[in-house]
Amino acid sequence: MLVFGIDTCCASATAGVVSEEKLVLQTVVCNKKTHSQKMMPQIVNMLENGNIALEEIDAFAAAVGPGSFTGVRIGVATVKGFAQALNKPCVAVSTLEALALGCANFEGIICPILDARRGQVYNAKFKGRERLCEDRALSLDELLEELKGEKVIFMGDGVFVHREKIVEVLGNDAHFAPKILLMNLGGAVAEIGMEKLLKGETTEYKDLVPSYVRLSQAEQTAQEESL
Repeated sequence: MLVFGIDTCCASATAGVVSEEKLVLQTVVCNKKTHSQKMMPQIVNMLENGNIALEEIDAFAAAVGPGSFTGVRIGVATVKGFAQALNKPCVAVSTLEALALGCANFEGIICPILDARRGQVYNAKFKGRERLCEDRALSLDELLEELKGEKVIFMGDGVFVHREKIVEVLGNDAHFAPKILLMNLGGAVAEIGMEKLLKGETTEYKDLVPSYVRLSQAEQTAQEESL
């Protein structure tokens, strides 16, 4: 079986294909956020170079968030289109869980963080493959207070923004993923997608929806004005 995975939720535009045994294909571009322009040509080139047709894919996995609202929609829409056209199942994958996968062997708390702006980060905590909390948005100060006294490894684009503060608060307990694992990877989304496919945890294309975690600024403003 083959599973396709895509993640456009943060800085990287990335897609990959895995079989039950290995990573078969992967494409990653992490240089400026123009995912709407980059992603489809990347996918076409990746599949052509790997001599794999979309029709050979058994399921399509998308990182559904959290992350950039526009970025999340690009990946979800791409997978919905493929799945609808080919009558194949979809799999929803947390952006944060996919980020954490690369450091699953770390002996401590695995802590992906994405910059959510307004002083917040998107975050979830893991121990190995065990999820310790749901995806959430919270202030960096709140998160670091939770993590005091723990050995922690960080990954995600929040590291670029908050690394100095993390080291200041956690000192030698703060570790950071190597560059190759620091950002989101389509292969990780596809791998989790394969696991879910084998468990029967799939959905139809029409039911695949983004998971934004919090309201957009416009929605928050509208909500406040209605009070």
